[in-house]
Amino acid sequence: MILSLIVMFLSGLIVFCLSHKHLLLTLFSIEYLVLFLYFMFNIFMLMFGFEMYFILVFLIFSVCEGALGLGVLVSMTRSHGNDYLSSLSILSW
Repeated sequence: MILSLIVMFLSGLIVFCLSHKHLLLTLFSIEYLVLFLYFMFNIFMLMFGFEMYFILVFLIFSVCEGALGLGVLVSMTRSHGNDYLSSLSILSW
């Protein structure tokens, strides 16, 4: 079980570090890491008998993060015509 969790985390981290072309792939890898963190928090809370309110707050923040990422993606696609990270520049904002 521990080995599978380590593989899940490392695969998400590797995809996040190596996705330099598309913003959508970067957002997918961030969401995968958020789901992994949710899974780990859930296991931690169940093992030690804590209340589950923190998991609800974490889910609210992760939904807000996903909506913000999709908003940035739509805004970038409308203004630049694609989701390439190379077309983003500090000077164009």
